[in-house]
Order: sequence, then C-alpha cells, then structure tokens
Amino acid sequence: MTQDDFEKFEDLLAGVGEIYGKTLSEFALSLWWGALKNYDLAAIRNALSRHVVNPDNGQYMPKPADVVRMLGGTSTDSALIAWTKVDKAVRQVGTWQDVVFDDPLIHRVIDEMGGWIEFGKKTEDDWPFVAREFETRYRGYASRGVTPEYKGVLTGIANANNSRLGFDCGKPVLIGESERFALMDAPVFAAVKRRQEEI
Repeated sequence: MTQDDFEKFEDLLAGVGEIYGKTLSEFALSLWWGALKNYDLAAIRNALSRHVVNPDNGQYMPKPADVVRMLGGTSTDSALIAWTKVDKAVRQVGTWQDVVFDDPLIHRVIDEMGGWIEFGKKTEDDWPFVAREFETRYRGYASRGVTPEYKGVLTGIANANNSRLGFDCGKPVLIGESERFALMDAPVFAAVKRRQEEI
C-alpha cells in the first residue's frame, strides 16, 4: 500500500470493527498500518473477508497476525516454499551461474550458510541437513517480520572466477515470480537490473 491508501485502509478496518462491535484507537490503527503497509490493499480486503466467514476463528476480531497468516501462511509455510525454490534452483540452474531469488530472506540465509557456491558442494547425504538448517534460519527471520540486509545477487562459480580475473560477468538467473522482484529493496533491485542491462 501507499500513503494514499491509508483512508481506504482505515475505512476497511472500521467496517470490520463494526462487525465485531469494536472501535480501533489511533494507536491500534497505527499498529495495523505498520504491520500491513507492505501488502496490497485488495489482498488485505480479501483476507479480512475470508476471516469473517471462517468457521474456526471468524467469531473473533482479527489481529494483524491473522491477516498476515492468511496472506502468506505461517513462517513454517514460507520456509518450506523458500526451500523448494532453493532446492529446485540448485538442481536445475546449478551454482555455476549467479542467481537472484524473488525473496530477500533466501539471499540472507544462503549468504549466512556460506554462499551460493557452497550449496553446490553439498552431497545428497548432506542435503536433508542443509534443508533443515535453511528452514530454521529462514523461520527465524520470517517470524520477526523484518527484512535484514542482503546481497542482491548470489554469485556463482563462473562469475566469481570471471570477476577475479577481470572478465565480464554474465547476467543472473531470476528465480521466482517476476512481479515480486519489484518489491525487493530499491537499491538492490536497481543493481540487479543494471547487471541485466549491461549484458
């Protein structure tokens, strides 16, 4: 959402509060805004609509966490989805090429675990342990709800060597949903786009 959506967001929450006989204070509204401002207003409206008709917990006024869960699942769900992308990328793209995932947390976790090249050195026997460590680290970041600093491009073997020897580097392979790349940090995304346009 943008600041221009704030009034519509406020009206939406007031309407939901009316259903439950609740009125939101300005402080509560600011907490809601802070928790959900990175999501699309239409998606929030949809999640709230699903909450109010949910037979399991729709009788209770939703909290921001309920909406976030409906929008993206739990941190465990997110970690499993993220790991599936990483596993598929290692097997299909390989670690020779640079990659950019549509999820900044994937970048942070891979970097903390030694980098993209290190993932290519793991054996099939190592893989279940790598998966578990990745998912645990990912859940830790996802549950805090913050995006830590991360590298915009995960460097592969070919470009690591090319860069060291002063040769041109190939463009990274984008992995994930194209519309999500635009949601990544502006400076990081701009650097990725520049790398692609230079080729």
